[in-house]
Amino acid sequence: MLDADTIATIAAELAEADRTHGVIPRITARYPDATVEDSYAIQGLWRDAQVAAGRRLVGRKIGLTSKAMQQATGISEPDYGVMFDDTVYQNGSIIPFDDFSNVRIEVELAFVLNAPLEGPNCTLFDVLRATEYVTPALEVLNSHIELEGRTIVDTISDNAAYGGMVLGGVPMRPEQIDLRWVSALLYRNETIEETGVAAGVLNHPATGVAWLANKFHQHGARLEAGEIILAGSFTRPMWVSRGDSVLCDYGPMGTISCRFL
Repeated sequence: MLDADTIATIAAELAEADRTHGVIPRITARYPDATVEDSYAIQGLWRDAQVAAGRRLVGRKIGLTSKAMQQATGISEPDYGVMFDDTVYQNGSIIPFDDFSNVRIEVELAFVLNAPLEGPNCTLFDVLRATEYVTPALEVLNSHIELEGRTIVDTISDNAAYGGMVLGGVPMRPEQIDLRWVSALLYRNETIEETGVAAGVLNHPATGVAWLANKFHQHGARLEAGEIILAGSFTRPMWVSRGDSVLCDYGPMGTISCRFL
């Protein structure tokens, strides 16, 4: 495991990369003995510094929960990161392209909780009972660590590559729709690029939220009422460039659009 000074140094590097929209060398190339525990410690130091600077935490993201994403990244273990209020965009937003690094889009469902969720035995059904509504969401990936050769340690340290989310579509209560069968058509510049079905996330997107609640229990924490939880992408990440328009059609759950300038 890494010592406290090294963890603090890496967290500071990532904070500077976030501020300047830059990219740093792979952590695992420089510190091959770094562990998953080290990576969450790095993320935690970065998170606490952001909160101390006045940013407000609004939720969590779960990543690498579908075969599509695991195959795209070569990483088979789910991860999680934090989301702040200044990273939430509304449907139709113009998003500054230069605010991000290695910009990609993922197709997700967001669970908005109306009750806390706590492990160690949280189930899919517990998640559904604690959910006020589910809404379509696009995640903007923002990677501050070089992509080639990265491992789960690199990704977690970098706040699970989270940059922002766009909320839109038609929010629904869990009992209004079979969430496994929510499908999405992802377009870039009026050309369809990716399709997927939400069951690709661990057979049911709520399973990812249950996984996170149980993971948090290991650290003496829980998910709180009011938090937004991104359950994980059910398509591969789609690269975007400056000037690109993005639209995702969720069928009965409506559409989300945004543009990068």
